[in-house]
Amino acid sequence: MCEIAAVFSSRLAPVFARYVGLKRALGRQFNNPTRTLQSLDQFLRDQANTYSDLGTAAFQAWCQTYENVSFGVRRVRMMAVYNFCLYRRRTEPGCFVPNPAFFPQRNQRLHPYIFSEDEVARLLRACSGLRRVPCSPLRPEVIRLAVVLLFTTGIRRGELLRLTVGDYDPRHATLLIRESKFHKTRLLPVSADIADEIDRYLQARTRRKLPVFSDTPLIWNARNAGRAYTGVNLRSCLRPLLQQCSIFTAKGRTPRIHDARHSFAVNALLRWYHEGAEVESKLPLLATYMGHASVASTHYYLHWIEPLRTAASEKFAGHYGNLVEPVAGRKGGQR
Repeated sequence: MCEIAAVFSSRLAPVFARYVGLKRALGRQFNNPTRTLQSLDQFLRDQANTYSDLGTAAFQAWCQTYENVSFGVRRVRMMAVYNFCLYRRRTEPGCFVPNPAFFPQRNQRLHPYIFSEDEVARLLRACSGLRRVPCSPLRPEVIRLAVVLLFTTGIRRGELLRLTVGDYDPRHATLLIRESKFHKTRLLPVSADIADEIDRYLQARTRRKLPVFSDTPLIWNARNAGRAYTGVNLRSCLRPLLQQCSIFTAKGRTPRIHDARHSFAVNALLRWYHEGAEVESKLPLLATYMGHASVASTHYYLHWIEPLRTAASEKFAGHYGNLVEPVAGRKGGQR
């Protein structure tokens, strides 16, 4: 996987750049920590009037922007900042260093929110009300396409944002997912309806004379002469839609983008039960489609929610219900 460009613009930009440069000079790609530091850098730049430096208040406020990700992911990102602060302390002994004792503990699994088809339909309708801005003149169309692809293909957020126009093959209705997790590349077939969604979106870009070259991002905005949405920007567009549609977790928070992947897997299972398919034989296909190394990885996404429990019970009853007969002469609880 290619290294991401280490671009920073806050007051701490020179320190961020030196730190990332050192890690890469030691032979590390350092991509995920770099993304985390870029997120912190953007936060400090945007909140420059509130926080003059990285301190306790600024760090806590930045951490709150990740309150909807899993405990494990949040801890990894906080540790990336902790390690950066240790590096900074070498030349600035009085600088802030967070206390890792207060970070989330390891292995605390976050229960995902499973979207219903009705909730996804409401989200799609709400997309039309998004405001167009100079940096995103096609915001309603591009966010609608992002929602469609997240829920109908189950691709990861990073996979979605790395898609280019050339990764879509309109003739064969496929999406090319390049070197994603585990360095695997896969070709995803999409339905005719999804292909139509992509075609209409690209036609809208063409009508507005926006770039549709093969190497331009599919989830595109006009910043920096045209680039893909970042994860933070996509989240900031989806959060008000979720609030508008009154879609909240049991704790009153808006669901994560990654919950769409969990929802895709669960709804695929539910659909197969309703169709009377042999679910166990379908699981390897689901694992391949989702880019997993094995079915064991896919099981992580298969949550036993009530509609799935009912569908499985009905299928079992349909196959074996006639084999269960009452015992002759049995009264109440006596034999």
